[in-house]
Amino acid sequence: MALTDPIADMLTRIRNGIAARHERVEMPCSRLKVEIARILKEEGYITNFKVSEEGKKKSLKVTLRYDDEGESVIFNLDRISRPGRRVYVGRNEVPRVMGGLGVSILTTPKGVMTGKNARKEGVGGEVLCNVS
Repeated sequence: MALTDPIADMLTRIRNGIAARHERVEMPCSRLKVEIARILKEEGYITNFKVSEEGKKKSLKVTLRYDDEGESVIFNLDRISRPGRRVYVGRNEVPRVMGGLGVSILTTPKGVMTGKNARKEGVGGEVLCNVS
């Protein structure tokens, strides 16, 4: 069975990994997933990520991040734009997550970036997910 929404699958694997207190989660790899992982790392939501190849299949390993008390740094991970309902925003409508405490991840004509960077660059795009 083919996945209809690989990004939602990625976010769900991360949420499930956090719930089960796993150190890392593994998923099939794509360029978009690698870009999302890069932003999550830059923003400090995950410790690291790695692309590994086993034969022809590439997989993405994401190392989850916890604070000193063992609580996850990610409280909320929401898929916004889905295959059934795409959500696009103009450059003036880029959402702020939790009043600027969280991060929205967008695909824009200038690549995958955070909402903050999209506002700075003056571009809109498709809102993939919100992280807080």
